[in-house]
Amino acid sequence: MSNELRKQQALEYHAKGRPGKIEVIPTKEAKTQRDLSLAYSPGVAEPCKEIAENIENVYKYTAKGNLVGVISNGTAVLGLGNIGPEAGKPVMEGKGVLFKIFADIDVFDIEINETDPEKFVQIVKALEPTFGGINLEDIKAPECFYIETELKKQMNIPVMHDDQHGTAIISAAALLNALELQKKKIEKSRFVVNGAGAAAISCSKLYVALGAKPENFLMFDRKGVLHKGRNDIEELKLPFANGKENTTLESAMNDADVFIGLSAGNTVTQAMVKSMAKNPIVFAMANPDPEISWDDATSARKDIIMATGRSDYPNQVNNVLGFPYIFRGALDVRAKHINEEMKLAAVRALAELTKTAVPDIVNMAYGEKHITFNENYIIPKPLDPRLLATVAPAVAKAAMESGVAQQPITNWDTYINNLNKRLGIENQMMRLIGNKARRNPKRIVFAEADNVKILKAAQIVFDEGVGYPILLGDVNKIQTIASKNGIDLTDIPIFDPRSDDSEDRRNKYAELFFAKRGRKGFNAYEAKKVMKDRNYYGCMMVECGDADCMISGLSKNYPDTIRPALQVIGTEEGVKKIAGMYLMLTKRGPLFLADTTVNFNPTAEELAEITLLVAKEIRQFNLVPRIAMLSYSNFGSSNSAEARLVAEARAIVKKKMPSLVIDGEMQASLAFNNELLKENYPFSELVDKDVNTLIFPNLSSGNVAYNLMKEIGAADAVGPILLGLKKPVHILQLGSSVRNILNMAQIAVVDAQLKSETATEEIIKKSRWWKRSRKTTKDK
Repeated sequence: MSNELRKQQALEYHAKGRPGKIEVIPTKEAKTQRDLSLAYSPGVAEPCKEIAENIENVYKYTAKGNLVGVISNGTAVLGLGNIGPEAGKPVMEGKGVLFKIFADIDVFDIEINETDPEKFVQIVKALEPTFGGINLEDIKAPECFYIETELKKQMNIPVMHDDQHGTAIISAAALLNALELQKKKIEKSRFVVNGAGAAAISCSKLYVALGAKPENFLMFDRKGVLHKGRNDIEELKLPFANGKENTTLESAMNDADVFIGLSAGNTVTQAMVKSMAKNPIVFAMANPDPEISWDDATSARKDIIMATGRSDYPNQVNNVLGFPYIFRGALDVRAKHINEEMKLAAVRALAELTKTAVPDIVNMAYGEKHITFNENYIIPKPLDPRLLATVAPAVAKAAMESGVAQQPITNWDTYINNLNKRLGIENQMMRLIGNKARRNPKRIVFAEADNVKILKAAQIVFDEGVGYPILLGDVNKIQTIASKNGIDLTDIPIFDPRSDDSEDRRNKYAELFFAKRGRKGFNAYEAKKVMKDRNYYGCMMVECGDADCMISGLSKNYPDTIRPALQVIGTEEGVKKIAGMYLMLTKRGPLFLADTTVNFNPTAEELAEITLLVAKEIRQFNLVPRIAMLSYSNFGSSNSAEARLVAEARAIVKKKMPSLVIDGEMQASLAFNNELLKENYPFSELVDKDVNTLIFPNLSSGNVAYNLMKEIGAADAVGPILLGLKKPVHILQLGSSVRNILNMAQIAVVDAQLKSETATEEIIKKSRWWKRSRKTTKDK
């Protein structure tokens, strides 16, 4: 091999897969001796020489362009104060996790044991060759103002103190929307700001940039109102020192339009809120206790718009809505700084996003039917997957237009598409499902609790508030396994269906089961005997309302787990056959596959029923099903019985549910190649649609497909999710990991929530029908 070819290969190796590149490219291989020789000596010398010749090549051949330093000295950590750099490290590490989760940005957290501002600046400045950007964190005022200002002057990479600007950006977006809803003009609004620290000053300055008048502000610190007679006020606070010596917070609130709280909890009373102007705006952002609670504020005034820093009430002002996406946009155009124009662009992007239609997946995550722009939704939800592709491009454009971008973006459609690919919707999907589960936890029976994986998953389910585990099995055996593995089962009930302690409940279940199955092959003795089986016992717990859902199948054959569910719980009304569906978490988003586990060779009618069950389940997750019915034939290209069966099944589905987006029969490659589909079959319902559901003609093809995708690493599999049962029982794959079990537990809880809601709706409907029928009878 020539030296020139070796050089080229080494350079290509180091250029590929760099997270800082906008393109989404797989990580570099390091499996062979050749790979190692390219990754390090001798191949690594080539990019070194290229960078030495042109320092800008550091962005081409290293991770610098996607690497942010989260840097702190621990002098103002959360509400804990000056606790030192070591004690602040968990916060910095957590910040790094958020950068990665929400914007795919890599982070090194650096804790510096230095409180002298000038020395701190020198240390951070010296790190510029390593990082593409600097996020300053938890540095006390007033030093933080000097440090950020000096670093922005001295460094040619974006620097932002998030404690100042994060809260300012998010609250400013919320403020714009609140003012619009309350029909107030920002330039005429009177502001009361309780707090005069870094965040309060930054908020106030940003509001002024949006049109607020400095003379309309009254600001308070620990010593009272800021006024010109005080000689202890820093210069940057002077524009807001508009009070009189005797001005109190109570008097300032009288006839104020906006209250901004960045101080301490419980400092504002209901009487103060009542004294504010018509249609007041209150942002009580102290954590963990706001200046006034949501309940107190909203009960004091019905015309109020309220926001806090808490996640358990609407309108949470959360910095995670800002910093990941601001840095993403800044890094992607290699901005020299994060300037005022970029911050304002983020503000307006967040404000506008709030007014657009909220995706179903977000409604699902927050347990809402239809989130819309109103007094309880003035800022996007932190789990909204659109944030990355909305805020980052706005910031990048502002950087270009303001002249600080060094690598302009030329194709915005491609850029936005690549942003969406960075994380993949699958990273959001289970997070959103978990979030919904935690909002209304349910009781989960784990039928195979004498397994360490089950016990680990059960502890996580309990600790994270996903659900309330109920463990079945030998009590001593389960407790021994838990003790050996450091698993805490405190407050988690354990039942042994075989023990004398369970005899009363076991006999009750046996009687009920015998009533169900007495004429279907079970005698009284067998009904009692079978209740010692944990799967039967667990299903009866769900059937009798002693639990809400069940997980099983980790160590049993699939039919042995399904049979008790069918015999005890049975199918939903109108359902003849149950089906099994997998949720595949792919880079293109969630993909639903069915039937992968139950029906071997379904007829056209059965395949249609499976499809309708799948569509119903997907809709229950607040997603819109877009279904491809698969075959080896495309729209009649083969006249075989197998191909005709799929086409016939599709026709049955369309007759029963005309609005469903579904087409077939078609080959799998066609389902995901829109250009090919549009060119050859422009009549298809799936043209310009992203297919998210695949229906297979038989069990063999579906099972092979999901196993192939899972094993080659193309997707993570969640399932199988059983469809058609009256109450939720879900089956684990043999050998499932703890993560798989946790995913299935979350699915089971959400399924139980939905079935409970459906049952409640049916009761209400019947109740209304009963009332109407009684009224009609009475009238007659």
